[in-house]
Amino acid sequence: MPIEIKVPSLGESVTTATIGKWLKQPGDAVKADEPVVELETDKVSVEVPAPADGRLAAHAVAEGDEVAVGAVLATLEQGAAGASAPAQTKSAPADKAEKPAAAPAAAKPAAAAPQAEAPAQTDYDVVVIGAGPGGYVCAIRAAQLGFKVACVEKRATLGGTCLNVGCIPSKALLQSSENYHAAGHDFAAHGVVIDSVKLDLARMQARKAEIVGANVKGVEYLFKKNGITWLKGHGKVEGTGRLSVDGKPVTAKHIIIASGSDSANLPGIEVDEKTIVTSTGALELSEVPKRLVVIGGGVIGLELGSVWQRLGAEVTVIEYLNRLVPGTDNEVASQFQKLLVKQGFKLKLGHKVTKAEKTKKGVVLSVEPAAGGAVETLEADIVLLAVGRTAASKGMGLEEAGIELDKRGRVVTDAHFATNVPGIYAIGDVIAGPMLAHKAEEEGVALAEILAGQAGHVNYDAIPGVIYTWPEVASVGFTEEQLKEKGTTYKTGKFPFMANGRARALGMTDGFVKVLACEKTDRVLGVHIIGPCAGELIAEATMAIEFGASAEDIGRVCHAHPTLSEAVKEAALGADNRSINI
Repeated sequence: MPIEIKVPSLGESVTTATIGKWLKQPGDAVKADEPVVELETDKVSVEVPAPADGRLAAHAVAEGDEVAVGAVLATLEQGAAGASAPAQTKSAPADKAEKPAAAPAAAKPAAAAPQAEAPAQTDYDVVVIGAGPGGYVCAIRAAQLGFKVACVEKRATLGGTCLNVGCIPSKALLQSSENYHAAGHDFAAHGVVIDSVKLDLARMQARKAEIVGANVKGVEYLFKKNGITWLKGHGKVEGTGRLSVDGKPVTAKHIIIASGSDSANLPGIEVDEKTIVTSTGALELSEVPKRLVVIGGGVIGLELGSVWQRLGAEVTVIEYLNRLVPGTDNEVASQFQKLLVKQGFKLKLGHKVTKAEKTKKGVVLSVEPAAGGAVETLEADIVLLAVGRTAASKGMGLEEAGIELDKRGRVVTDAHFATNVPGIYAIGDVIAGPMLAHKAEEEGVALAEILAGQAGHVNYDAIPGVIYTWPEVASVGFTEEQLKEKGTTYKTGKFPFMANGRARALGMTDGFVKVLACEKTDRVLGVHIIGPCAGELIAEATMAIEFGASAEDIGRVCHAHPTLSEAVKEAALGADNRSINI
């Protein structure tokens, strides 16, 4: 009896897809779970497998057709395949095959070790160790440039920390918790009265898992699309042109270390990911803790603290310094702190945790002033340790291979991401610089292009940073404190969201936009935003810095009305005392 092959569920809110490519033709023998067709949506691309052994009957739809979830794609004559033909191996596109096997490598560091040549014949042109945002993007760009590429990843899924247990799942929970809080506290002001709001944490966690699944499968699809080999296992560098994956030798002309970072620890605090958790455990809690203590007042701690505070936890943040989010513009950090306290956060700034003792009821923390003083105790159901991240450079054979590491365990590289060992490079969290996924991505693209003989480059003065709390905080370029330290004369333009029509309509008027511009040339030096959609608004400022725009350039660009982006325009005009709406 024929079996129908249908469009599967493609994730929340996705109802249709486009037929990208038929992988099997009518009459082809297929085995169970063998991909039959590729579907594409604006969010993810997936392969639909055969539900059983058989022979494919006629296609019900053609390539390029739009189909709904549940629609029939083709039918399968079960058992008709007999001895099915082996699955076809996807070959690299013809235009790639015609390109040279490898492009010239970038110049080696000035202080490079004695030259050691890679084997004349190698398994791959480029092998990337780590499939996080830096690694998988680097691998894709290298494949686009004609290299034969493999990527080493020991996780069961691609995407690294960011997609699996970092950026993506945390943003899913942030959005869900924000919706829950708004339904209980904010909707009434809009005339939407909800008598009873209930939390279904299991469904919220399931939604997060679905989003993660769609993203990691998307990366796997991109690997197949670009002909990238996934070497599953633990990668270890042996030297120029040589590495191993779970002990199996692999050779490559270029080896790229993109191993990312791990959660940092504190002496005397034992993480079990149950009662004392890192960000990984904090994303998987099965119930809302009554009392959550966050050790560390940085981005990760405040974002995950916000999730559980919105869902009903009493959150206390302990920070060693006398301020939150070090490195953020002081005025923004001060406003941010006030808003968090207003939301219900309890802050113990200038304090440190010296001991964490697990009990039957939770954890008892010993806390004392950073400058010294009387010790007090705090009780918590869950403790989140969020004191930063450290480079994941251990256990990879780097030091044994002669690769130089700095005092913080980061791989030392030159301006072209090359280590002191010829043919070995590093990008992302494992090298110096901000530990941001998008910074790693830019470095991955730049390095791939350098290896191809192009002029890959990253402007580190134009790397935005975002804190996805409410309100959001975003910045790019220099802070006022940094400009003062450099002795740079500057002017300031500032505009509050309270004076923005769109912000009023949204009921989201907390915060402001601040533009810092050179006093002599008017060139934009830094932009800092606290308020609604700050993470989206910062893109305009990042482009302005990247292309050397002036504050006047931003101010003279027509911005749609009414939009939040007008606050950026008004702040830019304010640098020359020309703001219109304040």
